[in-house]
Amino acid sequence: MPSSETHHAIEAVWRIESARLIAGLTRIVRDVGRAEELAQDALVAALERWPKSGVPENPGAWLMATGKHRAIDHFRRNALIGRKHEELGRDLSERESIVPDLAATIDENIGDDLLRLVFIACHPLLPTESQVALTLRLLGGLTTAEIARAYLASEPTIAQRIVRAKRTLSEARVPFEVPREKEFTARLSSVLQVIYLIFNEGYSATAGEDWIRPALCEEALRLGRILAELVPEEPEVHGLVGLMEIQASRAKARVGRSGEPILLLDQNRMLWDRLLIARGLASLERVAQLRGMKGIYAIQAAIAACHARAATAGETDWTRIAALYADLAEVSPSPVIELNRAVAVGMASGPTAGLMLVDALSEEPALQGYHLLHSVRGDLLKKLGRLTEARMEFETAASITRNTRERDLLLERARSCASEF
Repeated sequence: MPSSETHHAIEAVWRIESARLIAGLTRIVRDVGRAEELAQDALVAALERWPKSGVPENPGAWLMATGKHRAIDHFRRNALIGRKHEELGRDLSERESIVPDLAATIDENIGDDLLRLVFIACHPLLPTESQVALTLRLLGGLTTAEIARAYLASEPTIAQRIVRAKRTLSEARVPFEVPREKEFTARLSSVLQVIYLIFNEGYSATAGEDWIRPALCEEALRLGRILAELVPEEPEVHGLVGLMEIQASRAKARVGRSGEPILLLDQNRMLWDRLLIARGLASLERVAQLRGMKGIYAIQAAIAACHARAATAGETDWTRIAALYADLAEVSPSPVIELNRAVAVGMASGPTAGLMLVDALSEEPALQGYHLLHSVRGDLLKKLGRLTEARMEFETAASITRNTRERDLLLERARSCASEF
């Protein structure tokens, strides 16, 4: 295999295997930062050897074996660690020498290891932005440069977040374990939030030139699917996966030929991915079987399902959607949820009813500077024929958003109000 093809193969293997590799090595060395360094060492070894010897039949097993040997070398070199690590090194050597099927040994605890790594990356000791960066680095296999590009941040900024996160976890001696009982539920909520934050940044980019960033959506979906396999009895995990599957199904319809945004009611539903919708609905059915339909992600998935089941925008069951948003507001009170409910009420009961709800939210501190408040109000005012007010709302929304594509769309909507005079 030519060197360039080998390097592409190594990149693909790293994306697939890096999380498993780091998880397995973290179990051995009990330090996620050190584990990542050992995994990187194994990657360097692959880059040096595979172009000459070819990609091995089981590249994941090769990387893990190399990483383990690097761990043994590290233990033996570190005189401060003492006899305990020497014994661990001998134990690892003996295990590898007496177990002929190395791949089976690697897979023995990999599910648990991955789950532990998920909970470490999303540990509450870390600020949210660090949880996101570390999750993408450890579980997504993304480079610092790729994460920086995705979030329109500088590489040094992302690098600092990752370094500080690993240092924080190391200094706190965070155990490499899955939390139990009540702590598990609290930490799982944090994990799901991080995955959904990654998805949302891909689905509706907060800033920059692109309306969507498909790679982030795909990464979040991959992480969600892995988590659903690791904790199959947790309904909210399936709720989140179902929500992301259905929302991701609209990707091709959400952007025009020039990259311009296309709003939900204007989308060509023939472009929606029916396989993703089917998978999302199946996940929602799994939630129902687990009796978890009152979860925040399950309710949002049910809302997305209402759109997915409507063959045309006009067939959308807005009354059902408004009721689901009311349920969501009870479970997770939020001005943003109330704003979304106002949109649904406006569609189900008319723009006057929707505008009354939006106006009641106008003084909410959490919505000050939130461009969608003005965008929603502008849309309702336009439907009521109050075009001057609508134009002003769209212009205000355009001045607030940091996404170039969205700004252009809002300014176009403002101009459409002026042209109707």
